[in-house]
Amino acid sequence: QVQLAESGGGSVQAGDSLRLSCAASGGSFNDYVMAWFRQTPGKEREFVAAISGSGRSTSYTDSVKGRFIVSRDNAKNMAYLQMTGLKSEDTAVYSCAAKGGVRATLDAVYEYWGQGIQVTVSS
Repeated sequence: QVQLAESGGGSVQAGDSLRLSCAASGGSFNDYVMAWFRQTPGKEREFVAAISGSGRSTSYTDSVKGRFIVSRDNAKNMAYLQMTGLKSEDTAVYSCAAKGGVRATLDAVYEYWGQGIQVTVSS
């Protein structure tokens, strides 16, 4: 069983940067793909980014390419989402998720989830 806990959210102005962290416990961290999803009220959860267990491969949704970077530190059992050039449309609850196997953009295939953390971007 893997437990995930996000931190680093908050309220910022458009154009600012923010780094989200996801602390993992339980399981063998580097066996898991780590991903970030986000959700706003009334909308379905949206894939943001994913990183392979080794950290060598990443994927992003188009709207964040060039602005967000997903990374991980397997020695610390941590995953990160560095967000720059934030826009009001990035406002959402962000959740980290973990799964075995290969990267995926579908939330239903992720086995473990954090509780989510609010990111609010004001224009």
